[in-house]
Amino acid sequence: MSDFYDKLEKKQLKIAVVGLGYVGLPLLISLSKKFDVIGFDNSKNKINSLKDNEDLNNEIDKSELLNSCFELTNDERNLQKANFFVIAVPTPIDKHKNPDLICLKDATTTVGRNIPENSIIVYESTVYPGATEEICIPILEKESGLKNKKDFYVGYSPERINPGDKVHTLENIVKVVSAQDQETLDIISKVYGKIIKAGVYKAESIKVAEAAKVIENTQRDINVALVNELSIIFHKLGLNISEVLSAAKTKWNFLDFYPGLVGGHCIGVDPYYLTYKAKEIGYHPEVITAGRKINDNMGSFIGEQILKNLLKNNYSRNKKFKVILFGITFKENVRDFRNTKVMDIFNFLKQYNIDAQIYDPVVDKKEVKEQYNIRIIDYDEINEADAAIFCVAHNCFKEIDLNDLREKMNLSNPLLFDIKWIFNKDIAEKAGFKYWRL
Repeated sequence: MSDFYDKLEKKQLKIAVVGLGYVGLPLLISLSKKFDVIGFDNSKNKINSLKDNEDLNNEIDKSELLNSCFELTNDERNLQKANFFVIAVPTPIDKHKNPDLICLKDATTTVGRNIPENSIIVYESTVYPGATEEICIPILEKESGLKNKKDFYVGYSPERINPGDKVHTLENIVKVVSAQDQETLDIISKVYGKIIKAGVYKAESIKVAEAAKVIENTQRDINVALVNELSIIFHKLGLNISEVLSAAKTKWNFLDFYPGLVGGHCIGVDPYYLTYKAKEIGYHPEVITAGRKINDNMGSFIGEQILKNLLKNNYSRNKKFKVILFGITFKENVRDFRNTKVMDIFNFLKQYNIDAQIYDPVVDKKEVKEQYNIRIIDYDEINEADAAIFCVAHNCFKEIDLNDLREKMNLSNPLLFDIKWIFNKDIAEKAGFKYWRL
């Protein structure tokens, strides 16, 4: 393995990126600028779209795809051309909120069937400490018939991609790397170091790197949970939390977090990976699970506030309430609606026979229909609604003319629920809305 990196650099060996989603595709593009790279995904539709220079996630510009040079395939036999593999597939949770490692195991099985001798396999998927060595390596050995630490070596480099963020991109975030031995670690460090401007951090072990990743989002989850709980308390006290936070953050070491919905495939998922492993070794986390409970219940809390305000605002009205939810994705300016907590609000309102409709120009309407059997409406369809509920801070929502929206709603006293703090209260009220902020 002494000349492994030199051969990669001279393009005598190939790199394969397995999984071309939010994590894998940017990595494929960056690596292709320095190395000979193959991009593999088992989705034929995704591969065909990328060959047409279209990113289904709408994260990578068409021009960037046009100007990149790499091989794309959904035929796993093409993986046999590579010796350095990066596996970047989703690791969600199941309905019981336990780790769902099906995609990871399937990707590992696929790679295992096709790795040649003297290969390096690097995992980027978020897992609990120990998963790479306890689960993935045995699969690689079984499928390949090769021996770990003799015929192939394994590393772990947790992804830190932030979907929708054009500032903190792959190249601008420090990359944590780890491996089974020093030689493999040096090779992995050199590969990532070739594309990461922010630098590479060598973790002491694979488990350390796995743990570092899973606590990054756990820490953020807990901090948001604290502010969410404060929001609930201050609502009951009749205090405006935005005013409280503005005053508090004048202190230099106050952490600047805001209340809101915590969904998606990272912050709303990763803490469950850590609690799963903790319980497996006999420890039952309290702070982490308390934070998850608060954040998981925010949709219901917001739904209750909407219902209370609708009843208060329309106490003499007999007909069915109608509301418009603005946004269904798990965060602003992305098309991804996996594990979106907007659905918690939607389902809560439906329980009370409220006509809840969703407007989101960013999301793929067909995918939402297939997943939730919900039709995403167009802006022109908004009419005679009792409330506008802004759940996601898409840039396009910030540009909405509130006077125009107020006229479209065509009611004398509509409500505006600003969950993401998009609008100015005075401007909203001047436009004729009754304003509520989380």
